[in-house]
Amino acid sequence: MAAVPERRKIVSRWQLWRFLLVIAVNLVGLVGAQSNNPTPTTDPAEARALNAMFARWRISATSAWNTTGDVCSGGALGDSPQITDRTMNPGIKCDCSANNFSLCHITALRAFDQDIQGALPDELWSLTQLTDLNLGRNYLTGQIPPSIGNLSRMEYLDLGVNDFSGPFPSELGQLTNLLSLGIGINNFSGPLPHELGNLSRLQQFYIASGGVSGPIPETFANLRNMRIFWGHDTDLTGEIPAFIGNWTNLQTLRFHGNSFQGPIPSSFSNLISLIELQIGEVQNINSSLDFLANLTSLSTLILRNNNISGSIPTFFNRLQSLSLLDLSFNNLTGRIPDELFNHVFLSSIFLGNNSLSGMLPARKSDVLMSIDVSYNELSGTLPSWTRVRNLQLNLVANNFDIDRSDIRDLPKGLRCLQRDFPCHRGSPIYSEFSIKCGGPEYSSSSSHIVYEGDNETLGPATYYMKSTGRWAVSNVGLTTTNEGNNPVYQASTQTLLSNTIDSELFQTARISAGSLRYYGLGLENGHYNVTLQFAEIVIVDGRSFWTLGRRRFDIYVQGNLVSRDFDIRREAGVHSLYALSRIYPVEVVNNYLEIHLFWAGKGTCCVPYFGTYGPLISAIHVTPNFVPTVANRLPNQGPNHIGLIVGIVIGVVAAITLSLVVVIFILHQKRKRSLEDEGAKRDARSSQAGQFVSLKGSYIELK
Repeated sequence: MAAVPERRKIVSRWQLWRFLLVIAVNLVGLVGAQSNNPTPTTDPAEARALNAMFARWRISATSAWNTTGDVCSGGALGDSPQITDRTMNPGIKCDCSANNFSLCHITALRAFDQDIQGALPDELWSLTQLTDLNLGRNYLTGQIPPSIGNLSRMEYLDLGVNDFSGPFPSELGQLTNLLSLGIGINNFSGPLPHELGNLSRLQQFYIASGGVSGPIPETFANLRNMRIFWGHDTDLTGEIPAFIGNWTNLQTLRFHGNSFQGPIPSSFSNLISLIELQIGEVQNINSSLDFLANLTSLSTLILRNNNISGSIPTFFNRLQSLSLLDLSFNNLTGRIPDELFNHVFLSSIFLGNNSLSGMLPARKSDVLMSIDVSYNELSGTLPSWTRVRNLQLNLVANNFDIDRSDIRDLPKGLRCLQRDFPCHRGSPIYSEFSIKCGGPEYSSSSSHIVYEGDNETLGPATYYMKSTGRWAVSNVGLTTTNEGNNPVYQASTQTLLSNTIDSELFQTARISAGSLRYYGLGLENGHYNVTLQFAEIVIVDGRSFWTLGRRRFDIYVQGNLVSRDFDIRREAGVHSLYALSRIYPVEVVNNYLEIHLFWAGKGTCCVPYFGTYGPLISAIHVTPNFVPTVANRLPNQGPNHIGLIVGIVIGVVAAITLSLVVVIFILHQKRKRSLEDEGAKRDARSSQAGQFVSLKGSYIELK
């Protein structure tokens, strides 16, 4: 029995030695294999092309890749880090599976936001293995050459936010593997090429502000895998194609700021995957809201300025994910459904500039905190929820019964800002006003004009009237690109403007994401000059993507369009930080003046940062073209103030008169005594007479 354990010990030792021998043999084989398969290297032609481009662009590899002297090393290999990682900008990714894992090809190139300038280099077209190319947010210029069709493996292509020009390259239609194409915010011209209809795999298409125009090609009916389509601010014409209703995977569609003819296609009712829908400026034919009934995935719905008619449907409560609803500047009629203000997730509602009537809903949900119902025909008393703290609520230009409503917690001036602006109607007190928009009071050193300050904090649905009652302001609009980031409605710069000695006047401005109105109140009727003063202080000059933004808005004075697609930089000779004034003659007939700056969906949305669009104004100066008959005094300089001044003057005069009587009496007594004194000298009497004359002269001057 004792021999059994010894035998087991011998066997165990033999198995151990055999296991170690196998490992050794495998290690020898592995070393031999490695000697036969050297470390893969980058295709020499591609390496030369990449180095030449980086040298021309004056950029270099980050420390995350090109770690061995070969460009396809370090982070350029493997799945991590991804090309979208910040450590890989600029950066590349490589595939080293060619020639039995001995040759690497560059498959991704990212040089995003690098201030690259000039034309696309010819070397780029030799990187035929590219599947991902991102040259967005630079200052690349010139035309995109036909050679781009050589990059047939491309899946993700971003050339957006540059300064490319010329026709939109039809050769992009050869890149049939494309999943995402970003080519917006450029200066292309002409129509969208029908060849793009070949991109049947395309899921994301960004052409907003790209410069193209004309109708959407019929071949786009083939793009049934589309998920995101940004086509705003592109001057697309004709009818919105009904075939878009067959893009049933579509999640985001932006079509505002174009020249489409209505109506909105009823086939859009098939787009049940939609999360965001923005359509604006559809002309001529009235549209309906009926197509929305089954779009239950919608979170953002903006159908602003589309000639939509009829009443607001009650089915919005079925759209359970809806958080932002904008139906402003349409032709909606009837009452506001109670259900709408009690939606579960709806936080912002914009219904201004319609023909809605009746009373406001009696209740609202706690999450609904931005409401615009301005410029409607609403009436009745205001419900108690209108006094909720921090509520953004614009009630301007309606028919509310203000005298019977509790408005103590609302911004001042609501009664004066109801329809027809009743305060001082028929009894004007002012004949001019000046406003420093978005900033504190300012006295001009050149014109000696005193601009009243306008530095109150505005929100997406707010108004306020200056304490003097001379003017008021109303703002409506929530930026559609960063709704949750607390948008601001003022802009400022520390940079001095070179073409004016009143630089400070232009270093602050009021901005809006939609509709900005200023009102002159209590004005004497007659003809006026309205001077609007501008300076673009957000989109700056230079040769960087920061300079590629375009701000465009419409200007109305007294309801009349006086400037369409007004572009401050273009009017100033393509200059930022340049003071600019425009004078518009206007007639006041009902004792008020309205200046309206309106964003009609035009201009870039996102340069130099998201939410950069909409009206911007620095100052307003309004003067009469007639001899006013009103005093134009501020309320604290009215009759009570004048009476106080008159009372003070009368009191002073009375005191001086009493003193004068006393002095005269004394002089008389002295003169009597001097006459009795026959020995008095004549020069004493002369001195007394001269003193009387001097005092009498002073009294006359006081009167």
